[in-house]
Amino acid sequence: ASAAEISSGGPQRVRFAPSPTGSLHVGGARTALYNWLIAKRTGGTFILRVEDTDKKRSTKESEDAMLEDLRWLSLAWDEGPYAEGPFGPYRQSEREHLYKELGEKLLAAGKAYRCFCTEAELEAQREAQEAAGEQPQYPNTWRDADEAEVARKVEAGQPFTVRFKVPKGAKVKIDDVVRGEVEWDADATLGDFILLRSSGVPVYNFCVAVDDALMGVTTVVRAEEHLTNTLRQVLILEALDFKPPTYAHCSLILAEDRAKLSKRHGATSVGQFREQGFLPEAMINYLALLGWNEGNDKEVYSVDELIQAFDPNRIIKSPAVFDMAKLRWVNGQHLRALPGDRLYPLIHESLANAGALESTVTADSPYIAAVSEVLREYLELVPDANVELQKLISYPLAETLSSDEAKELVAEGGGFKELGDAVVAAYDAGELPDGSGDPAEHKTAFKKWIKALGKATGRKGKGLFHPVRLSLTGKMSGPDIGDIISVLHLAEGNATSFVSLSERVETLRKCLAELA
Repeated sequence: ASAAEISSGGPQRVRFAPSPTGSLHVGGARTALYNWLIAKRTGGTFILRVEDTDKKRSTKESEDAMLEDLRWLSLAWDEGPYAEGPFGPYRQSEREHLYKELGEKLLAAGKAYRCFCTEAELEAQREAQEAAGEQPQYPNTWRDADEAEVARKVEAGQPFTVRFKVPKGAKVKIDDVVRGEVEWDADATLGDFILLRSSGVPVYNFCVAVDDALMGVTTVVRAEEHLTNTLRQVLILEALDFKPPTYAHCSLILAEDRAKLSKRHGATSVGQFREQGFLPEAMINYLALLGWNEGNDKEVYSVDELIQAFDPNRIIKSPAVFDMAKLRWVNGQHLRALPGDRLYPLIHESLANAGALESTVTADSPYIAAVSEVLREYLELVPDANVELQKLISYPLAETLSSDEAKELVAEGGGFKELGDAVVAAYDAGELPDGSGDPAEHKTAFKKWIKALGKATGRKGKGLFHPVRLSLTGKMSGPDIGDIISVLHLAEGNATSFVSLSERVETLRKCLAELA
């Protein structure tokens, strides 16, 4: 099937099949997302299958953490653990009877055989092949063994593996959605490979092929590192008379140094990004763009927009580079678009954790609403809120006045002395709007006041606003001055520390006196 057929060929059954041996890496999350989007777009089924046959490394804690990360991303599975469907169970450790049954079927059909080679014998064969300059490959020692001898060894209880009998002259060809036509000469590149170990435990490729078939998987989207596994899996499927699914092998995700993304590059797991304050919808947006684009310049997507836009034919063959700055930017876009009922509790929690709030402050307080709305345009991550708030409620006037940045304003005719005096006079006369009363009325009153100030001093634009900003905020740039004054008024009794409007005016008065 082609990518076009995936998009238009009816409901697709897709799967995400993690091994619970660690955390959910961003590469795995992207694989899960692409499969989920295909299922959603085609009205299909998203299957979660836990590949836990590696009993030494698989843990329940890892599985639980992975499932929790998928839930946080809102990648709900239609079939899988805790959502049992008609093709369960969905943990490979609970499906071993199926693998043994199909192993027996291949044995009975002469498509597999028992191999009694010991590990020492196999190692000696490998060493001899390497010494002869040959590619190490099982020499099919027991492929055509005498049936009576095999029966005697089984009767004697000798351990054996079950090996797949690679057909002579076999070639495998797939039309990969991402990589195009891929072909292998199976007979030349593969020895007869193991299906069931001597312990009876099935090997990875056998489990995957059997599960994809029995679960009715129509499309397999996975990382390109699995491309080499496809050869064995297709041989097994064809031997069992199952139709192979359509494959799409996505390129690796690289770090900015073009090496494979790993722990040494910082956060790589979904859980780590969650802890750092990224939004799930922003992670979904960014992961979708790591190896796919719609064919335009659009960079910010809602989940619904991604479902409508995602086309496997647009998955990019070249590796994607994980750009942390871009992820932060995308997160900022989603953060700014959040409605208040989602944003305010996030800001409240972050500020409370940072010790910036009195214990009585709740997420629905006017102070949190005012702070959130002022900071909204300045945040990329929720945990940045306290840093930005401290900029808002601090008053580093003396420091700014001594900087090169403020030289022009402080100089003769620069406007700071004249407009600073006017701010002090307006405050003393009770004419400077102080943020009390209705916020909308304060906003209007402040605009009216600053307009009148401009008229009285003959100043406008930067010549008016920059000196006033410096006088009232102690900074050269920042949010709307009237909004800052409103936050300062509400900070009383809510913020653990801040520089009030009255304290600012007194500091301003002293600085102006020193300049006189």
